[in-house]
Amino acid sequence: MDSAHAAEKRRLSFPDGQETRFLEMIFPEQANHYGTLFGGTALDLMGKAAFIAASRAARHAVVMASSEKVTFHSPVAVGQLAELVSRVERVGRSSMTVHVSLTAEVLATGERRLAAEGWFVMVAVDDRGRPVPAMTFQSVQRDTSQG
Repeated sequence: MDSAHAAEKRRLSFPDGQETRFLEMIFPEQANHYGTLFGGTALDLMGKAAFIAASRAARHAVVMASSEKVTFHSPVAVGQLAELVSRVERVGRSSMTVHVSLTAEVLATGERRLAAEGWFVMVAVDDRGRPVPAMTFQSVQRDTSQG
């Protein structure tokens, strides 16, 4: 298989829905002295969610260029579940803006509330860390439908 064909196949493999979700149970080692999720740990989880969404969209190595407007709405207590949902919202030449929300869930009751959200700029890079074009499934689909 030639490299152009392999690159095209890699680009076309983005999953439907373009949304990435994962769950994290909050344990004491992730908490601050108030018994709630430490802000730095929340940022770490949100950064991972942004990385996964951008990597799946680009099917290329990505790095975080910035985090923008991260807001903490409510605490997540030890013993609660954190659901992270990330979605690529904008694609530039080599960068993607990924929105990440962190929702807390009380397992015993099912009560859910938005705990944090933020936007992360991820950049597709080559082996030397230089920006490269970030092609997504949507843009490939548009390109191929034009002929």
